Amino acid sequence: MTRQHPVTYLMWGLLGLGAVLSILNGTWSVLFIALVTFGLTLVPVLGQGWLGVNLPSGFVAAVVFFITGTLFLGEVGDFYERFWWWDILLHSGSAVGFGMIGTLIVLLLVKGDRVAVPPAIAALLAFSFAVSIGAIWEIFEFSMDQIFGTNMQKSGLVDTMADLIVDCAGGAIGAAAGYGFLKGRNRGLSATIARMANGRFGPRPPEGK
Repeated sequence: MTRQHPVTYLMWGLLGLGAVLSILNGTWSVLFIALVTFGLTLVPVLGQGWLGVNLPSGFVAAVVFFITGTLFLGEVGDFYERFWWWDILLHSGSAVGFGMIGTLIVLLLVKGDRVAVPPAIAALLAFSFAVSIGAIWEIFEFSMDQIFGTNMQKSGLVDTMADLIVDCAGGAIGAAAGYGFLKGRNRGLSATIARMANGRFGPRPPEGK
């Protein structure tokens, strides 16, 4: 496992502390959530090897923060009730990130040949990827509530639909950044995609080549 961003280690330390305190206090539900959260945070860390991509440590840390913020801080720390904007922040930020990752996955499918990727099609696929991840997460929240009696969905249908709407908005921003990158407009979020793509596929060829 490569060296991770300090935020990733901070989140793991927080989960470890929560697990230890839950054992001392006999709060087994908290221990369960801490262990499940830790397991899920390993997915973006180890998944890079499975997919054959290299993501910046800061990007991975953002995904780890989303998972920890949703499951552990949101449920155990009750951040959803303390901060009304917490859910919006997590879902919008993660959707933007997954929209950007979607662009890299499209490039991976064509072995880095940016010329072979129609920007509009790539943006649509990146958007679909981000929204799909959001939908799968909502299914996960529903399953946790039904099987383990958590309250991740809060207000039920309203919470789920609000999250999906935010996912769509964030995914659209991430996909737009990917579109800009493929059109050669490497500014803002598009520049971030360029740095990630250059590390995996090499620099973009000059126009006309």
